Amino acid sequence: MTKQIAVITGTRAEYGLLVPVLDAIEAHDELELNLIVTGTHLTTNSVRDIRHRVAVRVKMQRTGAAATREEDVQSLGRGVMAIGRALHQMSPDVVVVLGDRIEALAGALAAQVGGFRLAHIHGGDRAEGVADEAMRHAISKLAHLHLCATTQSKRRLIRMGEHKAHVHHTGSPAIDGLKGVKPDGEAPELIIMQHPVGATPDDEYQWMLATLEATARHNRLILEPNHDSGRNAILRAILDSKLTPTEHLPRDRFLSLLAGCQAIVGNSSAGLIEAAALKTPAVNLGTRQAGREKPGNVIDAKHTKTAAQRAIKEALEMKTAGLRHPYGNGKAGQKIAALLAKVDLAKIPLHKHNAY
Repeated sequence: MTKQIAVITGTRAEYGLLVPVLDAIEAHDELELNLIVTGTHLTTNSVRDIRHRVAVRVKMQRTGAAATREEDVQSLGRGVMAIGRALHQMSPDVVVVLGDRIEALAGALAAQVGGFRLAHIHGGDRAEGVADEAMRHAISKLAHLHLCATTQSKRRLIRMGEHKAHVHHTGSPAIDGLKGVKPDGEAPELIIMQHPVGATPDDEYQWMLATLEATARHNRLILEPNHDSGRNAILRAILDSKLTPTEHLPRDRFLSLLAGCQAIVGNSSAGLIEAAALKTPAVNLGTRQAGREKPGNVIDAKHTKTAAQRAIKEALEMKTAGLRHPYGNGKAGQKIAALLAKVDLAKIPLHKHNAY
C-alpha cells in the first residue's frame, strides 16, 4: 500500500534543501508526495518557482506585514490552524518538516496535536539564531521519526530522550548534488549573507554596517536577509550605504557562485554546510550560528569591522583542498525516502514517551 507523505515548505531557501527529498519521494514506488506550501512562498509569490505539484496552499504571513516577533506569533497561530485543517483533509501517513522556522513548528504542532506521525529533518542541530535552537528542539520533541544531518546531532537527540530506534543519521539534503556543481568563473570575490539574530533594530543595523564597511574594498554580492524579525533594519543599512541587494538567487545559481567565490561572509548556515562541502572559506560573524558544528572552512569572528577584516584576510589565504565536513555523502534524499517507505509505522507509537 502506498504511503501518503505530506511535506511542508515555508521558504525558497528551505525548499531548495528539500528538493532532493521531494524528488526521491516522487520517484519511490511506495510513496506519494503531498506538498503543503506556506510561509513566504505565498507572500513573495515564490510559489511560482516550485516545480513539484502543490497539494495545498496555507497562508500564514500577511502580505506586506513587517517582520516582527509579534507578527511571527500571529503567523504561527494561523499556520497551526490551517495546516491542521489540511492534514485532516488529506490524512497522510507521515508529515515531514525540515529545520527550525515557524512554518516547520506550525506543521509539527498541527501534526502532533492532530494525531499524525511527524518526521523531522535536521533535528538535533544547534544554532542560536533568533529563536532557532529552541524551536528546533521543540520540533524534535514533537517528532516521532528523526532524520539527522550529522552523527553528533543523532547522539544529541538520543541524549534528549528520543528512542534510539527512531533516530537515523541520513546526512543533510543540502549536500545532495553538490559534487556536480561547477564554479562560476565570474563569481564575486565575496558573497555577503547576513540574517537577523533577534536583537534590537539598532544593533542589527550597526552589525550590517560593520559587515559592509569590512568588505567595502572587495568585489561582492550582497543578498537580502531572510524574513526573520530584524530584516528591515538590515535592509535599511544596505540601502543607506547606497547598495542594492539581490533579493533571491535560484539554488543552482547560488551554489555555482558559492563554489566560485573566494569566501562567504555573514552568518548564514550556508557558510557552515554548503560552503564546507564546496570547500569555500566562510567568515562567520556574531552569534547566529553559535553551537552549530563548524568544519575547517569556518572562521568565527566578533561582529566588528576590525574583527571581520582580520577574518576575511585569513579566509582569503586559506588552503581548502583537504577540508572535510560532517554532513553526509550527498545521498540524504534517497536515504530519507527509503526510510519513510521501510519504516513500520505501527511500531512508532503516536503517544511519545521519554526514553530515560
